[in-house]
Amino acid sequence: MRLTRFIATASAAALIACPAIALAQGAAAPSPSPSPPPAAAPPAPALPSIPKITGGANIYDTLKAAGEFTIFIKAVDQAGLAPILKQYPVTVFAPTDQAFNALPPDVLAKLMAANDTAANQLQQILKYHLINAQVDASKIRGAKGPVKTVEDTPVNLDGSDAADLKVNSADIIQADIRTTNGGIIHVIDKVLVPSDSPYAAQLAPAPAPTAAPATTP
Repeated sequence: MRLTRFIATASAAALIACPAIALAQGAAAPSPSPSPPPAAAPPAPALPSIPKITGGANIYDTLKAAGEFTIFIKAVDQAGLAPILKQYPVTVFAPTDQAFNALPPDVLAKLMAANDTAANQLQQILKYHLINAQVDASKIRGAKGPVKTVEDTPVNLDGSDAADLKVNSADIIQADIRTTNGGIIHVIDKVLVPSDSPYAAQLAPAPAPTAAPATTP
């Protein structure tokens, strides 16, 4: 499906409380006993750390200056892809350092090893994060479908929930960081792995749990 529709959602809620009055017959109403202080509200859950960055001259320099993408930048350098991110107006899904550190340590170490095999495997994974077109959030919202990457294997973009844009199983936690040469950056919370990567089976997201079948007595 081509990414063409746009949607937005909103919600609201209200809370109403009513007082009660005690009456005494034939005598003055007794003084009410003091009400206990209201219980303190539980603290709100901590939100995930979302880097807020602004666009620079190009994708490479923008991500390097942000300080949240040191592993991604190192990987780009080792895979020889820096010129693409500096010169061309592509779209990149950029995993944060936290996303890379969520990989199994042995996998990350193998990918970042200084040898030709690792460089080729790393380049394959990084190209899977690139689209040779300008794909901003307006083209993702309200639609769902595959889009071809520079690696040639498509990613699945999902904007059916306008409040939670996704690429494969990763959330886009900051969208539409634009660079002056036309590049677009979407920050994501997971490393994407193409199905033809040697690490695809090892790094595939766990399937959603299914309910146990009902048993008859």
